[in-house]
Amino acid sequence: MPTFDNEMAEIVEGFIVESNEILEKLGPDLLELEKNPTNSELHNVIFRAVHTLKGTSSFLGFEQLTSLSHKCEDVLNKIRRGELQVTSDKMDVMFEAYDILKVIVQRIEAKNGEPVDLTNVIQRLEEIVQGKTVTVARSSEVAATQSEAGDESGEAEDKPHIPAEAAKQGGDENNPKPQESAGQQTSQSKAADTSIRVDVSRLDLLMNLVGELVLGRNRLSQIAHQVGEQYENLPIARELTETNSHIDFITTEIQMAVMKTRMLPISKVFNKLPRLVREVTKEMGKEIELVLVGEETELDKSLIEELNDPMVHLMRNAADHGVEMPQERLAMGKPAKGTVTVRAEHEGNHIVISIEDDGKGMNPDKLKQKALEKGMITEAEARDMSAQEAFKLIFAPGFSTAQKVTNVSGRGVGMDVVRTNIQRLKGRIDIESEINKGSKFIMKLPLTLAIIQALLVEANKEVFSIPLDSVLEVVRVGQNEISTINKREVIRLRNTVLPLARLGKVLKTGGNGKQAEASYIVVVGLAEQRLGIIVDSLLGQKEVVIKNIGEYLGNIRGIAGSTILGDGRVIMIIDVGELMKLCVGR
Repeated sequence: MPTFDNEMAEIVEGFIVESNEILEKLGPDLLELEKNPTNSELHNVIFRAVHTLKGTSSFLGFEQLTSLSHKCEDVLNKIRRGELQVTSDKMDVMFEAYDILKVIVQRIEAKNGEPVDLTNVIQRLEEIVQGKTVTVARSSEVAATQSEAGDESGEAEDKPHIPAEAAKQGGDENNPKPQESAGQQTSQSKAADTSIRVDVSRLDLLMNLVGELVLGRNRLSQIAHQVGEQYENLPIARELTETNSHIDFITTEIQMAVMKTRMLPISKVFNKLPRLVREVTKEMGKEIELVLVGEETELDKSLIEELNDPMVHLMRNAADHGVEMPQERLAMGKPAKGTVTVRAEHEGNHIVISIEDDGKGMNPDKLKQKALEKGMITEAEARDMSAQEAFKLIFAPGFSTAQKVTNVSGRGVGMDVVRTNIQRLKGRIDIESEINKGSKFIMKLPLTLAIIQALLVEANKEVFSIPLDSVLEVVRVGQNEISTINKREVIRLRNTVLPLARLGKVLKTGGNGKQAEASYIVVVGLAEQRLGIIVDSLLGQKEVVIKNIGEYLGNIRGIAGSTILGDGRVIMIIDVGELMKLCVGR
């Protein structure tokens, strides 16, 4: 790999950003080409993208990227001239080359000088150009580097943009594109002037400062309230109240503005799903139409990165366990082609993502039987288990209903990964399913994890904060309504047995050990799990900033961090996921 001085290093950095942007769009464009093989405009768009990669990489001395993109360019040139027809086999090779292009760019970005074996893919591209029969099998290099290629969305947003000077070499010598009009150039120039690239670390710093501002705002509000009560007739008290209201408004506006700068459209995740469906349908012989809704829905960048694995596993689950084979669907009176609909939408301070298929649905009795065979539940538990509880068995590690092991499923991994990631994101997942009608997985996630709405509770005279995103409801019960099963306290809530945990006891806060005649139960949910937290009293809802408790205290189980109240008190924020593990052992 060539070495560069500081000035050229900046150009390389710009080249990486530009290349990631090109590859991000190239993936969906290749999929569209397979669906619309005669679209001449699409031919030119794809050709120009690959040509730009070739030109800039050649200028900077990245020989492997130049060589592979040049071979791809040869194929695309013949396609747009009408000398080659687009077929599934040819597109398989183009996607193979596309995957390797991503790997090469990622190695350049990571300053990894290890070369990629291009022998097989270049040979296949040359066979296409020469009109020979294309070898169908994929190269071992792609299999070894497919995970390295990672998310098709790339990381273009993470780095400041410095235009690559090498891009000036763009344009096809043999087929030059028409000159853009002055109006088009002006429009593009204006569009470029309205956006800049900012390193994510700067946005993280800004978000931390906003967090401190929120804490200061809360403290000011508390003081203004106290002064207003004691000196309500003094002009200075009224002025303080007015100023506090103004600061409160401005702080909220700044907070929302900073949060929006970290927002990205969920299309960054959705864009890789069509390619995944293509691979699965080819491997399994199924016909699946993918419908994407709400691709423009935005959420925090940190959540975008964590959503990749759950979305992939849920999509594979829908394709393998959900949608039936064409002949099965026809026998049931369904269309041969199944449909999977992925939808994203905002709901208050949450984003709701659903993946729905029109397949065979889930049979709760079969799920219970499989869990019994694996020793995951007892016969008594199976008898008392509702359909909704049976659906949640699929999230248990090692659980699989696949009849045979394939590249898609059957190894008992996948859905437990979904649960783990959703828990990490402080979200929850619900399942709706009907036999022969289909299944729907619904994920509900907070828009951001830095500043949250929380429910303040008191247990054994200690105040704790429970993230409101995890709170499903609050019920007041008497001690006589709480039962004990296998030495664990439970309560029956709407025909469901809900396990309980006394917050003060679990976190060992001390206290006199006396139990009040009536208590509040805060019902929390994370991923598919539910737990009732018994507390002494409710203190209201507050917007809090999550602060790390520091290396000195280390990792305290059940505690996610701390926050500072308006009166200066430091309280702990409950980690609902860890609390569930402490209480129910999952």
